[in-house]
Amino acid sequence: MTTTLPSSRATDHLDVLESHAIFILREVVAECERPVLLFSGGKDSALLLHLAAKAFAPQRIPFPVLHVDTGHNFPEVLEFRDRAVTAAAARLLVASVQGSIDQGRVADPGPNGSRNRLQSVTLLDALTEHGFDAAFGGARRDEDKARAKERILSFRDGFGQWDPRRQRPELWQLYQGRVNPGEHLRAFPLSDWTELDVWQYIEREAMDLPSIYFAHRRDVVLRDGMWLAVGDFVTPLEHEVVERHSVRFRTVGDANCTGAVLSHADTFAAIVEEVAVAHVSERGATRADDRFSETAMEDRKREGYF
Repeated sequence: MTTTLPSSRATDHLDVLESHAIFILREVVAECERPVLLFSGGKDSALLLHLAAKAFAPQRIPFPVLHVDTGHNFPEVLEFRDRAVTAAAARLLVASVQGSIDQGRVADPGPNGSRNRLQSVTLLDALTEHGFDAAFGGARRDEDKARAKERILSFRDGFGQWDPRRQRPELWQLYQGRVNPGEHLRAFPLSDWTELDVWQYIEREAMDLPSIYFAHRRDVVLRDGMWLAVGDFVTPLEHEVVERHSVRFRTVGDANCTGAVLSHADTFAAIVEEVAVAHVSERGATRADDRFSETAMEDRKREGYF
């Protein structure tokens, strides 16, 4: 008697990316004593949280989630943050940039200044306060040239700074996760993913995301070549004209320096189609803080930002 086994879905590149990311999550947890997942509320950190839940199911995620709150967030992102962390049954920690300003740890850039560049101090203080020796981040190599050369396991010194000469080889996907005294580790399980991979996976998994990723009508002003959302953190200047357009956001950050793109893509499928023909990364197209200088992201990496 011949038994016919049920056919299964063929493995595709998303399965390979998922498997590799889950391997990295498990490897770091096995090597480190107190890891933490950095969570901005954006699509990449949402994907990372989703993968962490898969990696350790049916148990709860064995590390907390840390949000470095600049105080200039989109309300939709904060609402999603709380919803996502609750759904994952994870423990949320919030480190406040405003708290760092109040303590005199960083200078207040004023109501119109970006606080994204201030996150390094707040993040490093939080890692030290809680004794974390490893931090998972959602950075991808296709986002920026400074991230393109980053290792999957990135070692930082006692000041959180990145030194290329101290990084370890990662040949044949073999990783050395042991943290030496005075070091801590940043792990990037999504390094090899592209923006298109992320959206294709999100579509496949039918993941929850902040509503601002989908096309909606909003009042915006054109400033320095970007459409900024009018609201609590963006007030039109005298020469600027408020326009109402159908827009969506490709990334999330400070509301006063994160631009929208004109779009009618309001479904997963439409966004995948739109991203497939994009020629500029989401950070390059919509993040004013990354245009601060040619080496803006590199400088922030050396400061310990990601």
